[in-house]
Amino acid sequence: MQFNEIPVLLLTGYLGSGKTTLLNRILNNRKGIRFAVVVNDIGEVNIDAELIQQGGVVGKKDDSLVALQNGCICCTLKMDLVDQLRQITLMQRFDYIVIEASGICEPAPIAQTICSIPSMGPEFCKGGVPVLDCICTVVDALRMRDEFKNGSSLTRKGLDEDDIENLLIQQIEFCNIVLLNKKSEVSEADLELIRQIIKALQPSARIIECDWCDIDLDSIVGTGMFDFDQVAGSAGWIKGVEGPVEDDDDDDDDEDDDHEHHHEHHHEHHHEHHHEHHHHDEGEAEEYGISSFVYCRRQPFDINKFDNFVAKHWPKEVIRAKGMCYFTDEYDVCYVFEQAGKQISMRNAGRWFATMPEDELQQMMVTEPTLQRDWDPVYGDRMQKLVFIGRNMDKKAICDALDECLLY
Repeated sequence: MQFNEIPVLLLTGYLGSGKTTLLNRILNNRKGIRFAVVVNDIGEVNIDAELIQQGGVVGKKDDSLVALQNGCICCTLKMDLVDQLRQITLMQRFDYIVIEASGICEPAPIAQTICSIPSMGPEFCKGGVPVLDCICTVVDALRMRDEFKNGSSLTRKGLDEDDIENLLIQQIEFCNIVLLNKKSEVSEADLELIRQIIKALQPSARIIECDWCDIDLDSIVGTGMFDFDQVAGSAGWIKGVEGPVEDDDDDDDDEDDDHEHHHEHHHEHHHEHHHEHHHHDEGEAEEYGISSFVYCRRQPFDINKFDNFVAKHWPKEVIRAKGMCYFTDEYDVCYVFEQAGKQISMRNAGRWFATMPEDELQQMMVTEPTLQRDWDPVYGDRMQKLVFIGRNMDKKAICDALDECLLY
């Protein structure tokens, strides 16, 4: 059965970046597009919804504004979002849906929720199928400058500076367009630094610079830019993780290969992403001290030494790090290590392919060429492979410190 598709624009961005200003501009459009809006805010009163209403764009009796409160779309309100989208499509009144996510939402889970609607059954698609058209992340240039210059003015009650850095990075990594707002409030040198940080985190994103979110509506609406696999696979750190294994990786920054192998999913014995990598001007990046490299070794880490390095000696110049690692006390288990700003986490990703029965392993070697490419006769597919993105990083010092954590 064929269902009518209704495009969806997802707006993300940290608190105060300008999302509500942009939303009012969208709703004031003169192109005759009929927009429905879903606004999510945290707290007892949905401030964003009230601001939109006070702006005279949506009247209090106008049912084109749907407010989701007391939760975050990316976690507790997933089904509320699905139900609201279903109700909007059943109205048969709107050409386009805009979702303004809370400033503390991560975009990936919201995108997953929207993309899963067609598989929920025909009752969720009777009025039409919401289809993600584009994810636009609004970035406050002034806040971004302060954040990556170790500014201390970004904290607010209930959300510390560590969380802010993490949210900024997550929102930039998973988007099609970065709307760099308030550009006139920073110097040209600072603006260029921000551009290079954004490009390092998400090389595929289109950057639109503006003040007061004053942009051409066509630049973010009806773009058809969103593709889940492409967005999920185009963050800057993924290029390094999916590249070939090289212990002495002085030239890793220059690798331009596209790879399909993704170890985060190895425990499920399948690989989900096909990636297209785009490269930015490395000369400009180097001029502003933005660089990336891959740390790759075969020996296991000593968990106590690694934990001490991360807790006490982690370099402040590192903006983003992610990859896989393993330890002497859990030799067969792969862990995914992740750092964004000052927030650091690690999770169990399952067992290495090397632990599979021999017959299954041989079959896997045939279906996964990159597994054979990276196979080591001693360690199998076990490896430390961590991608670092940062500003003015001392690569040798970081690698030497990590080498001290290895068990030879």
